[in-house]
Amino acid sequence: MSDGSKSTGVMSDGSKSTGVMSDGSTSSGVMSAAVVACGALAGHVHEIAARRSWDIHVEPINPLLHNRPEGIAPEVDRLLTQLRPSYDQLAVAYADCGTYGALDVVCESHSVSRLAGDHCYDVFATAEKMKAEFDKVPGTYVLTDYLVKTFRRSVMNEMGLDRYPELRDDYFHAYERIVWLSQNQSPELEEAARDAAQLIDLPLEIIHVGDVHLEEQLAMLLGVTE
Repeated sequence: MSDGSKSTGVMSDGSKSTGVMSDGSTSSGVMSAAVVACGALAGHVHEIAARRSWDIHVEPINPLLHNRPEGIAPEVDRLLTQLRPSYDQLAVAYADCGTYGALDVVCESHSVSRLAGDHCYDVFATAEKMKAEFDKVPGTYVLTDYLVKTFRRSVMNEMGLDRYPELRDDYFHAYERIVWLSQNQSPELEEAARDAAQLIDLPLEIIHVGDVHLEEQLAMLLGVTE
């Protein structure tokens, strides 16, 4: 379901599958599964699949589409159509991500499920946690590990601040802090997060959330039984 509830999956012939076991098999034999994933989540999906011994194919989408979210739903639609003949079960590793329901329409048309939430911050930290953080400080700019690693390219360069640094305060004047939702905290990433905060002149707070909520949702989407 597009609301993140558990799905049994749909086979390519229209029949229902029984889900991916931890060894990649089902009660009816080996099945194949593919996940269409935002590029910002694809690495985490690979890591989770490896430690859970899920035999899945991960098809990443350019994460810079987040800057042009009207392109996300058509690209997901294209890839689901392309993958359907080759895989028994499909899932979508995106939240709504600024598509304002367009992604749900695509998912429903293909009888597949997506991650719950409005954005990837919900995916990692839960919607309830993010609401609490935004209620506490409405002017909160949020980073994930991906955004920490790619901040200069995906934020500074994409917003033109590498060429027009004088626009920084125009873009970020309403923000009061940066919150890094860390998945894999390390000294290198912490240094990168502090660099990002310095670039836009905001104090940094670190909240370690890991990827357990993403793992739980992926298990539901794939119908994992153990």
